[in-house]
Amino acid sequence: MAMLSGLSDKLAAAFKKFRSKGKLTESDIKDGMREIKLALLEADVNFKVVKAFVAKVSERAVGTEVMESLLPAQQIVKIVNEELVAIMGGGVSKLNMSPKPPTVVLMCGLQGAGKTTHAAKLARMYKKQGKSPLLVGCDIYRPAAIKQLQVVAEQIGVPVFERGTADPVETAKLALTYAGKYDHDLVIIDTAGRLHIDEELMDELVAIKNATEPSEILLVVDSMTGQDAVNVAEAFNNSLDITGVILTKMDGDTRGGAALSIKYITGKPVKFIGVGEKLDAIEPFYPDRIANRILGMGDVLTLIEKAEAAIDQKQAEDMERKLREQSFTLEDYLEQLRQIKSMGSLDSLLGMIPGVKPDALKDAKVDEKALAHVEAIILSMTKRERAKPDILNSSRKKRIAAGSGTSVEEINRLLKQYDQMKQMMKQMMKGGRKGFKGFKGLPF
Repeated sequence: MAMLSGLSDKLAAAFKKFRSKGKLTESDIKDGMREIKLALLEADVNFKVVKAFVAKVSERAVGTEVMESLLPAQQIVKIVNEELVAIMGGGVSKLNMSPKPPTVVLMCGLQGAGKTTHAAKLARMYKKQGKSPLLVGCDIYRPAAIKQLQVVAEQIGVPVFERGTADPVETAKLALTYAGKYDHDLVIIDTAGRLHIDEELMDELVAIKNATEPSEILLVVDSMTGQDAVNVAEAFNNSLDITGVILTKMDGDTRGGAALSIKYITGKPVKFIGVGEKLDAIEPFYPDRIANRILGMGDVLTLIEKAEAAIDQKQAEDMERKLREQSFTLEDYLEQLRQIKSMGSLDSLLGMIPGVKPDALKDAKVDEKALAHVEAIILSMTKRERAKPDILNSSRKKRIAAGSGTSVEEINRLLKQYDQMKQMMKQMMKGGRKGFKGFKGLPF
């Protein structure tokens, strides 16, 4: 997650000062806290949050759990981790489901924050969990807003209720009647935004709220706006009493201030984060997992969840059988790469592995283009060539290179990687660890 790299680097530098000393004095802790304070302020964390956070960590750091510890630096990291989790809300905050369907979710936010896209992302997420969502188009002001909603809704197979430029309050009310008639148990209302907060916008939102009595009022905020995101959250919360926040563009180069500030300032939790442009790029907001990423501890649970969502159990069993029977083909190799790609950005996946900090990826960027080249090469082969790559002679390789827009050298590299993966998986099947050594140059 790119937004964490700057803050992660600066906190790591602060912790280094603690680690260089066997025992810590109050003066050492004071100096270290100053570094942590600067790191948070530079990450655009709200100054009130920084003040409260540093005071709490300092108070605990000069207590017996650190001063009398054999490993005081580790204790401070533990305290910082716990307090980061605390200021972000403690635990995951789930969507409030109405005991009497339908559950109504009112989406609000400024124009350009990503309301429409994230309405569809939510609908897709809960459709996969067995809900029957209905999207409602109430943005009658932005040109093509309803058309955009219809396009994303079609991609996820969810219906849209809209009445063109008719009164959005009446549209929202009629949508609930429609949902009841056609058994939609989740209604997500996409509302109008503005370039800035104004009274007219808020009045309309309040009217829709009063007409639909939503279980959730989710504010969609662009995390790249930093401190402004917190100010927007405060303004919407004062008028609407929001129930939660969706932070978008968390995969972008943001400083992380919004994620660390919103709960403390508004009292309302971040419930979801947008981590990409695709309609599956949304995750529940887990404060503990975000804190772990900030401190370079990885996020294994999210990585496992992504793998489980991407990898079909039957396919996994088939792959295991093929490995046992030594019938793993280039077609299977391509399928493995596609499954890895479907889990999201490879850089972000590596960032979830404990010990792999975001800054460590700067000089070791995953070559996403190499994956596209591998796919093009394999798709340019005949079925027989994919099943029996040993028959690939010089003339065949030249034909495949021309068809895939690559070179014979790239084809040879792919075949070497394929052989290496077969060997590595063979070792894994035997329960050995030696197979992990020496497999450099794989495209992921």
